[in-house]
Amino acid sequence: IAEGFGRFHVKENIKCCRIAKGSLCETLDHLIVAQDEKYIQENALEEVKRLYNSTMALLNVYVNYLSTVTRTKV
Repeated sequence: IAEGFGRFHVKENIKCCRIAKGSLCETLDHLIVAQDEKYIQENALEEVKRLYNSTMALLNVYVNYLSTVTRTKV
């Protein structure tokens, strides 16, 4: 997200946010595997899932906001 913030075009910022969403999903997947392999406890995974859901929701709101900014400037 920070990388996208420094971009001069809104569409580039949106692209970086979409990459961040993919990275967020990838991180959750790795942690699910870690819990399956007993590297982390189930309660830790549940906390991560809670943070994942709130972070993904914030990213979606931000991307939607950026999309409206793009439409109003065109």
